[in-house]
Amino acid sequence: MNKQMRLEDVVGKLRDGMTIGIGGWGPRRKPMALVREILRSDLKDLTVVAYGGPEVGMLCAAGKVKRLIYGFVSLDFIPIEPFFRKAREAGSFEASELDEGLLLVGLQAAGYKLPFFPTRVGLGSDVLTINPQFRTVASPYDDGETFLAMPAIKLDVALIHVTRADRLGNTQTDGPDPFFDALFARAADACYVTTEEIVDRIDLSYPDKAKTNLFERHLVTGVVEAPLGAHPTTAHDLYGWDAEHLREYAALAPQEGGWKTYFDKYVAGDEAGYADRAGGASRIRNLPIPTF
Repeated sequence: MNKQMRLEDVVGKLRDGMTIGIGGWGPRRKPMALVREILRSDLKDLTVVAYGGPEVGMLCAAGKVKRLIYGFVSLDFIPIEPFFRKAREAGSFEASELDEGLLLVGLQAAGYKLPFFPTRVGLGSDVLTINPQFRTVASPYDDGETFLAMPAIKLDVALIHVTRADRLGNTQTDGPDPFFDALFARAADACYVTTEEIVDRIDLSYPDKAKTNLFERHLVTGVVEAPLGAHPTTAHDLYGWDAEHLREYAALAPQEGGWKTYFDKYVAGDEAGYADRAGGASRIRNLPIPTF
């Protein structure tokens, strides 16, 4: 029952062409340590599903993405993720552009083991124009209403970052917003979790935090201890997003060789040295929490 793994063990389970869902939201609580390990690997031709942030831009810049299914890709204070924008304008991947609601509904359908989910979301918009494969379905009841039949977004793998976990696969995620991590976990054949802290038994160590468990233990395939593993995105109450780092990253996007510059400075090498390359663990832990 010990589900503890290393970053390299998780990436070793991934294969070219897989559909990978990445939890979090924009620049918030992304499993960036795992993303960086993927960037160091030879993986390619991935289908990535996300409410996207820097993980999407980085995977696109590295040429890892064959297809992208997304509701948005943003750094929040930088409205459009710059490396994503560059790849999208170049047509370097197949884009499946959804609104946030359809992405949610597609993940729900997969989690419920349904082929599609009827919804009013997207009707009367260009969603059907840019996704000609979508179909509509008529209600079998007296109302006869027509719905968009949103196809299930089935994931091979979900990657999620949490606040704490135990070796059994129980997780807790602090903060006011769970995002849609539970939907990603339920839509996937395998779910790998990175965590700021790992303990033997989370129910004994943090019994007052039981309500912050977002998805069932049986869904978790592996757990990786990765302190500061969400940087440069937020980790809820632990540290905020690194605006200075993200501005440096964004400024490199229009430059010739900009991605290589970023990769060589921050990603190349092992993950153990990443915090030092990013300014030190103490600096990261003291990043202000964004408030709105």
